[in-house]
Amino acid sequence: MKQLNWQKSSYSGENIDCVELASDGELVRIRESDAPAAVITTTKAKLAAWIQGAKAGEFDHLTL
Repeated sequence: MKQLNWQKSSYSGENIDCVELASDGELVRIRESDAPAAVITTTKAKLAAWIQGAKAGEFDHLTL
């Protein structure tokens, strides 16, 4: 995989255990910072739909 510019949420602060995302053309790569070799690939459209659901609270029960 080529060199990617990984980004984490500003809400992560200095925490090293966080989820990171990187744009790769029309794809988005997702990984956990403490396990960077395990990368999930999705499309920008699928990620946008997931983010919309997250903003609507559809996944809040997973964080409680």
